[in-house]
Amino acid sequence: MTYLMNSHRFLLIAALLIFAPQWAIAAQINVSVDRNPVNIDESFQIIFTANEAPDDDPDFAPLEEDFEVLNQSHNSSSSWINGKASKSIQWVINVMARQPGNLTIPAIKFGHDLSQTGAVKVLQAAASKNIDMNEDLYIEVEAKPGNPYVQSQVIYTMRLYVKVNLAQASLNEPEIADAVVEKLGEDSKYTTQVNGMEYSVVERRYAIFPQKSGALTIKPLTLTAEVITNSRPSFNGFFNSQVTQTKHIKSKPITLDVKPALANFDGPHWLAADELVLKQEWSGDNQQIKVGEPLTRTLSLLAKGTTVGQLPELNTTKNDEHLKSYPDQPVLQEKKNTDGVVAFREEKIALILSKSGTYKLPAIKVPWFNTQSQKMEVAIIPETTITAIGEPVSQPQTNVTPAQPKVIPQKLEQQKAIPAIETQSGNNAWFWVSMAMAIGWLLTVVYFLRRNALNKPVESISPQQENLNATIKKLKSVCTANDAQGAKDALMAWGRQQFNTTSLEATATFCEARLRDEILALSQALYGQQAGKWEGKKLFQVFTEHKARIKIANKDNQVLEPLYRL
Repeated sequence: MTYLMNSHRFLLIAALLIFAPQWAIAAQINVSVDRNPVNIDESFQIIFTANEAPDDDPDFAPLEEDFEVLNQSHNSSSSWINGKASKSIQWVINVMARQPGNLTIPAIKFGHDLSQTGAVKVLQAAASKNIDMNEDLYIEVEAKPGNPYVQSQVIYTMRLYVKVNLAQASLNEPEIADAVVEKLGEDSKYTTQVNGMEYSVVERRYAIFPQKSGALTIKPLTLTAEVITNSRPSFNGFFNSQVTQTKHIKSKPITLDVKPALANFDGPHWLAADELVLKQEWSGDNQQIKVGEPLTRTLSLLAKGTTVGQLPELNTTKNDEHLKSYPDQPVLQEKKNTDGVVAFREEKIALILSKSGTYKLPAIKVPWFNTQSQKMEVAIIPETTITAIGEPVSQPQTNVTPAQPKVIPQKLEQQKAIPAIETQSGNNAWFWVSMAMAIGWLLTVVYFLRRNALNKPVESISPQQENLNATIKKLKSVCTANDAQGAKDALMAWGRQQFNTTSLEATATFCEARLRDEILALSQALYGQQAGKWEGKKLFQVFTEHKARIKIANKDNQVLEPLYRL
């Protein structure tokens, strides 16, 4: 009996050892759609993405209940980033919904592995469009919202409808004065029904951030396409296998009514976003900090529907006698999804306490305007108390005893003084010889320095550097005169020369926090509701410090060897 129990126990343990690795390393399979919502008569893509090879091939039969599967494709890719291998496997399923509503994408089995569930909103068939039934190529554009606030996000969508064969086509980018334009994600391709006719559609999206209140016009987009015709060539030549016809198609212009920043906005800089999250994290227990040991505080701000240049500085910790803070350079990231821009700012601050006790860090407040609820809100990290424990860190003191003068016997002093008097006349001769040699050496050095200065070629300044110097000189002049509009023009010229940017906000993203804040303050003074007198002294001072730091950093990069060779 005991033997049988031991045998069963052995088999159970063996089975667990055999199958445990499969359970422990189950593949993570995410699901997404290429756009959401979709119309009932439009095809769209359901994308399954795995971080490693799943247990078996997928069974997509559960999709057939709510979706008509048109076709599917499979691809994989591998990469090596920062010494870590990364793998991505995708299954792309092209489908059409069978009915409107909020449909659930069911979990799909990949052998023993299971994908996540998803959701997609399917709308009723779009209303018939007022187009010519013979129209086989046209552009549809829309911008939402039509009456945004200044510096808030507008989603501009372009759809190209095609029911002919194209040899090639090109489309220009949106042209808007006083606005930042960002392309969102990759183009979506699908089929749809319009007035009973089937079209292939290419959809492209942009995020537009108006920088000035008032009427803002988005100029028409122009498509230049080579359409393959059904007519035959005039002769049967090898190089004339098809005939094309060039067409120019234009979209309609769209005018936005941009509202100014709210007059009662309680914040140093206007910030409009769809969603905003502020949080803090600690590297250890902030109630049990050991005196003299660093504790890292991480502040992060995530905002949807705005750019990273709009996010404010978060750290408000001030140094005192016993609390020292050492902030790192902020981490700035921006992700462009199909539904808009997501901006992220992270600041890490190392705190060191030199005396035990309780310390209070001030509350952090980020006022912002919620474009979804159309209300002002404030993201807050409350006042934080940290406690240090342990003995105070004190510097060791060294007791220095003043040296007592030596008492030299009188006879010994007289004996040492006599030789000095006797050798004084001999030292004078050596003194004049040394002086003559030093003068000769100095004359030689002066001669070579002057010769090198005469032979040194004159360094030429490039036209680009001359233009840059002129721009900086202009910026100094307008800042001294407190000319806000002139400062904007000079900064935009500097941004074009240095970073190839076309707006103040885009230029600000390339600058460090202090200069970025001053540029945004200038923008607020020009375009905000509470525009008033602007003083340019601080902006140019911060600009000069920014230039100096960049110059030092470039010099260090030229001198120092890289830490890691690629």
